[in-house]
Amino acid sequence: MKKIALVAAIAAISAPAFAQSSVTLYGRINTTVESQKVNNQSRKIVVANNASRFGFKGVEDLGGGLKASFVLESGFDSSDGRAAASFWGRDSHVNLTGSFGTIRLGNWFPGSYFATSDYVGMHNHETGSSSDALYGGPFPQANKVGWFSPNIGGFTAEVAVQAGEGLGKRAFDLSANYDQGSLHLGAGFTKQGDVKQYAGRALYEMGAFTIGGYLQREDVNGSSRTISRLSGMYALGASEFHVNFGATGKGGSAANKANQFTLGYNYNLSKRTKVYGYYTAIDTKNTANKAGDFSSLAAGVRHNF
Repeated sequence: MKKIALVAAIAAISAPAFAQSSVTLYGRINTTVESQKVNNQSRKIVVANNASRFGFKGVEDLGGGLKASFVLESGFDSSDGRAAASFWGRDSHVNLTGSFGTIRLGNWFPGSYFATSDYVGMHNHETGSSSDALYGGPFPQANKVGWFSPNIGGFTAEVAVQAGEGLGKRAFDLSANYDQGSLHLGAGFTKQGDVKQYAGRALYEMGAFTIGGYLQREDVNGSSRTISRLSGMYALGASEFHVNFGATGKGGSAANKANQFTLGYNYNLSKRTKVYGYYTAIDTKNTANKAGDFSSLAAGVRHNF
């Protein structure tokens, strides 16, 4: 009886601590069947992965407004089941959050990308063959230290530094977002050595219509180019109709100009599952034999869990 009482007492003491922490499994499986044409080759049918992933995230309430959290996220190929070469390569970070905002250490996608290109990629969440192929600049992800501001009147910011660790040049990534009602604004800046980019984004909701776009300037070793994208969505019940168009100037990380056009349709079967289809095409300019041209007619299913 004494042992039972002791175990009960320990459980009673430990229960509040356990109740203050949690771990969640989450993920996305996103797969398409596509008729693709690359350069001047014949069309071929492929089953393609669209950035499928799974992960674990957890949070612990430390009291006094302080929380600790983590994310471990892995990509995999949903078309053949292969794991990513870097298993936790999508996200692997630990965070400490309080009234000061959030301090983050580890590996995560740049805030400048989410604040601009990703935000206006409303069709397929910037994945697969219809993702933004024109967005340029450095893309620092690993070995970072970052600070995320608290939300102040709809304004948030992120400052991140990537350590070179003797293997490369140190990178800096800055981003800011403003969300107030129907208006959503964002900006980003990234610099790594002699490569840098800066961009601004705006998105506005008008009932069933949403329209957005970004303008980016990329500079690679003194050669600059401008990249732009416009996107629109019309929602009708469970249906979404999408269109977007992107264009680049000559220079930067690509020597030639290019355009990208996507027309898509989504049908939301639930909050977590949708079926969709799209046509996307990349048209390069001034390239030999149209090298870099690409088009795809695709249909797919995406399920979040």
